[in-house]
Amino acid sequence: MSLLSQLIIGFIAVLHLYILWLEMFAWTTRGRKVFKTIPAEQFEKTKVMAANQGLYNGFLATGLIWSLLITDMTWSKNVALFFLVCVLIAGVYGALTASKRIFFVQGIPAILGLLSMLI
Repeated sequence: MSLLSQLIIGFIAVLHLYILWLEMFAWTTRGRKVFKTIPAEQFEKTKVMAANQGLYNGFLATGLIWSLLITDMTWSKNVALFFLVCVLIAGVYGALTASKRIFFVQGIPAILGLLSMLI
């Protein structure tokens, strides 16, 4: 796997760790500043749901980090491809159901990661 691919995967993993933190631990504080379209009174009501979403983002980050730690290059690439496709699907689904911005935050980096690995 190229250094560029590793850097993109590392960036996406860190991004998803940030989303984990935001949704699991800072939903009612920092989350209000990031998700401005959500009415303020909804943050406390949706705290458990957001934490659940954050956990899933943590799984994506963990898979991407794992792909960087695998020494067998074939397995490393396959695991990275799987988790990048998962991130891309999450970005597309989020864009279709919640906010188009999600595609730019999650989908575009995943596409860049996939392209860097396939070219």
